[in-house]
Amino acid sequence: MAPNKKLLKIMEILDRNIHVTREFMNDWLLFNQILSAYPSPGVNKAQLENQFLKIKSKLAREHQVLKESLGGDYKFDGNTMNIVSNATNLETIYSQSEVAIKKLQNEWHRAFIAINETLGTLEDKKSRAEAGEMVSAGSIQSVGPVGGGGMSEKAKKNAMIFAVIAVVVGLMVAVPQVRELYMGSLREFFPDVFGEPQ
Repeated sequence: MAPNKKLLKIMEILDRNIHVTREFMNDWLLFNQILSAYPSPGVNKAQLENQFLKIKSKLAREHQVLKESLGGDYKFDGNTMNIVSNATNLETIYSQSEVAIKKLQNEWHRAFIAINETLGTLEDKKSRAEAGEMVSAGSIQSVGPVGGGGMSEKAKKNAMIFAVIAVVVGLMVAVPQVRELYMGSLREFFPDVFGEPQ
């Protein structure tokens, strides 16, 4: 059975979210590579500083887009962007104590694991959606039979009841004969409330 439009849309969103998450993860790796290369002898420190500032800016832009795109699937470590914003430049980082540098590296690894977990969740959802299972993607959710959307059965039933009541009340107000017909029936069944039938 071919997937319907809503399921195809969900798979398209999951594909995009997987792509954006992978790109963020690759840039997260590059951030660490530049950070780790700085103390190596013979490196061009000015060039590394420039690359470091560029990758930090790119991560900040990507992170905001990623957070909005993933919606409920966003499971990154809460410290991820603090790592980026607190790492002002490479020279400042390496002028700190060895303990501070180790702490930064540990935080980077913790965030890297969270990014990988998020990517794994998205890939799992995509494979389940491809198998026809109902999944959510970002802000789009598929619950119950995956269909064309619209109102739920309960909402349709409530709307119909409201419409019938509105028509009856409208007829009672607009047409005196209809009003007397309904009022006569109400008096017959509920004489204590509406008075005795005439």
